[in-house]
Amino acid sequence: MTLLHTVLALVLSWTGLYSVLYIFSIGLITVVALWTARLLLRHAWYTHKLSCFSKPQTRSWLLGHLGKSTEEGLQRVDDLVQTYKHSCCWFIGPFYHLVRLFHPDYVKPLLMAAASITVKDELIYHHLQPWLGNSVLISNGEVWSRKRRLLTPAFHFDILKSYIAVFNSSAKTMHDKWCRLVAEGKTNLEMFDHVSLMTLDSLLKCAFSYDSNCQESSSEYVSAIVELSDLIIERREKNILHHWDWIYWKTQQGKQFKQALNTVHRFTRDVVEKRHTLLNQQRETETQSEIAPTFVVIILTLHTSSPSSRAGHDTTASAICWTLYNLARHEHYQEKCRQEVMDLMEGRDGQEIEWEDLSNLPFTTMCIKESLRLHSPVQAVTRSYTQDMVLPGNRTVPAGTICLVSIYGTHHNPTVWTNPHEYDPQRFDPSNKKSQTSHAFIPFSSGPRNCIGQKFAMAELRVVVALTLLRFRLTPGVNPELGSSRVRRLPQLVLRAEGGLWLQLEPLNTPT
Repeated sequence: MTLLHTVLALVLSWTGLYSVLYIFSIGLITVVALWTARLLLRHAWYTHKLSCFSKPQTRSWLLGHLGKSTEEGLQRVDDLVQTYKHSCCWFIGPFYHLVRLFHPDYVKPLLMAAASITVKDELIYHHLQPWLGNSVLISNGEVWSRKRRLLTPAFHFDILKSYIAVFNSSAKTMHDKWCRLVAEGKTNLEMFDHVSLMTLDSLLKCAFSYDSNCQESSSEYVSAIVELSDLIIERREKNILHHWDWIYWKTQQGKQFKQALNTVHRFTRDVVEKRHTLLNQQRETETQSEIAPTFVVIILTLHTSSPSSRAGHDTTASAICWTLYNLARHEHYQEKCRQEVMDLMEGRDGQEIEWEDLSNLPFTTMCIKESLRLHSPVQAVTRSYTQDMVLPGNRTVPAGTICLVSIYGTHHNPTVWTNPHEYDPQRFDPSNKKSQTSHAFIPFSSGPRNCIGQKFAMAELRVVVALTLLRFRLTPGVNPELGSSRVRRLPQLVLRAEGGLWLQLEPLNTPT
């Protein structure tokens, strides 16, 4: 009798478990079916709403127009611009619906829209959030407005003037290191490694008055930043399922991202804590009215309210590297820039660029701007809007649609620029400025959400490029990975080059 009761109990328990599993399966299937139906209806709605824009052929229904950030990816943008002239719609599976824009007339109304209706979308900026936090780059609404208002004084001319000495000092440290390497017979150097450390050195000194000595010692921080950039691009392009956090953080790549993120945040936290300690000591000896609103004070105030990494040195490094690369490829422009700098320095005791000199480097500035056009550090910016946006040709972008403003496409649009793939600094001759279309040149974006640090970046660019040409002659180097001087562009978070950007350096015996 006991055995019979036991068997009956087991049968009933298994039957109950089966019932629970059955009910759970039905529920799960129902949820998936409803989610899929909603996804398909949403996709159909966007397809209809965006029918006013031309649609390139998709790879597949699931992947849509999903592509890769490679040299071939940039060439595909060239094809899009040639074919569609100003814009097209773009789908990443049934999940994301975009409009790509690459003509000034279409770009302008979007970038110049009021900040109150402009939102940083989730496709691009959501993946940056763990790294950059709720920073001025990512935040929206009142949070963004407050941060932007607090940061603006940090880039006032009176503050920027004091950092010219820092740019000179950091550039000299890099150049001294180059001279030592050349003396050892290492004349073929990869630019991004050296220049990224130099711009990081400058930024830490300017933003935190912190001397990291990162140019003379290996930097775990810089390596972690490069790894984070690679992982963000990989997450965006290689597996669409990784777009969802609850999946991504369980993957090997997600764990790698967190490890690199810890390195970056630990470095930033250490720097901030040291500066807070020094600032508190200063407050003990000075009254509040005596403490000037320096870059350090402003940055630390923001960091207290939103602890995030400081970004920016990598975009400036990219701009410097590509400018040096373009001048290495065009010897006559390089010599003209060098002569301009030598004329400026004539009769001086030292080799330092001063604030007043920046406006006296017109041709060097033209060469920098043409490099920013041809090799923009940032290839695109994305926005979405809380209301419908009307564009030329009776086209309307529905509220909530992601707008991808292609800086690369606009800068290489043959309907805007003659021979857009050629390096021609004369495009930026001040006498030609009136003929240049508004928003044809947007390396720092435009409008209320443009790059707040563009004056800082342009000042550093002019100082570093001028001093580099004064001290070195540049020619194209050999990429050991490719075995040639050929360069394949690599559009990541900033524009880099596959296997690095290599230049051959020859020190010049310029008068001191």
